[in-house]
Amino acid sequence: MTDRREMLGTFRERLAGVIAGSGLNQSRFAASTGVDRSTLSQLLSPGNRRLPRVETLAQVAETHQVSIDWLLGLTHSGPMQAEMMREQTSFALNALAPNDERLIAWFAEAEGYKVRYVPQTLPDLLKTEAVIRHELDHSVASRPEQKMETAAVRLAWTRTAGSDLECCSSVQSIESFARGEGVWRTFPIAHRRDQLRQIASLADELYPMFRWFLFDGLQRYAVPVTVFGPQRAALYLGQMYLVLTSADHVRTLSAHFDDLIRGAVVQPPDVPALARRLADSLE
Repeated sequence: MTDRREMLGTFRERLAGVIAGSGLNQSRFAASTGVDRSTLSQLLSPGNRRLPRVETLAQVAETHQVSIDWLLGLTHSGPMQAEMMREQTSFALNALAPNDERLIAWFAEAEGYKVRYVPQTLPDLLKTEAVIRHELDHSVASRPEQKMETAAVRLAWTRTAGSDLECCSSVQSIESFARGEGVWRTFPIAHRRDQLRQIASLADELYPMFRWFLFDGLQRYAVPVTVFGPQRAALYLGQMYLVLTSADHVRTLSAHFDDLIRGAVVQPPDVPALARRLADSLE
């Protein structure tokens, strides 16, 4: 059995390592986990002889993506670097699903850093309600209403001072949407025209806080992913997310995003004009 003093020593070392790895001072770390500052100081004190409460362990573990067993020295597997997160449906009116709430919280945590985003189809924050309903009316994982709420929150976040959101997708994706190809085959032309005009309006309004780069899909490929600064990346796999918190994984995905930007054939200031041309072609 692990000696209590040995467990306390391991816990102190690992908690100190988590704090150092977070880049926060003790006051900000305490605030981030909801732990009282004096409690945190006591836990880090070499003279402390008491293990933390379960609630405190859970708060640190959940907020900073480590396991309780690892904090207490019961395992040596180290901080969690990946997790699977399934899409969930919220049946409450005008309510976000739990995983949508987590995604929104990660936007807030990334304040001061770039958030980098490859959408599955069109960027969520630019979508009209008609587009969201078309995509999700028959979905087994999400309801249109909760995605509308999520899109509204993302749009509001992007409009705040200090937001920095980069988006990359293929130019063919927006051209195929305009032509009504693939999943858009049954989507009415009037709704496609409205969506393109909304893209033009919002892309113009939000620039430079929101910058949408369009690359040539014949030259490059990217799966749907959001990179939340240096903290984490969430890859969308279809009805689930793979969430990576390893610094190496996040850096690799950021480098991939840099390559998409270098290959852009349409720069962000030119996206509104492209959307208007496509909308006009549907008159």
